[in-house]
Amino acid sequence: MEFNEISLNTDTFEARIGEVILDTTRKEFDLLLYFLVNKNRVLSRQSIAAHLWGDYTDTLANFDFVYQHVKNLRKKISTAGGTDYINTVYGLGYKFNSHEAHQ
Repeated sequence: MEFNEISLNTDTFEARIGEVILDTTRKEFDLLLYFLVNKNRVLSRQSIAAHLWGDYTDTLANFDFVYQHVKNLRKKISTAGGTDYINTVYGLGYKFNSHEAHQ
């Protein structure tokens, strides 16, 4: 799957920004893939958590760990020279904005 400078190989779980391979965890790879598949849609922290951790999210008190995964993913993309397409939608969650990027 490709979007601008981002490419994901779902067979090898390799994420690239241009020619640079991102050192992502499996959860970060899955999160980036989830964002790409749902471009321009607001994704709640709950839906992200349910997608990445499945049924285990029912027992969680909060979804703060989603913020940490998004933060780590943003940092890795920026460090590799990529654009940060992930917008925080306050009170709702996150949106992978393919129309514009912020720095």
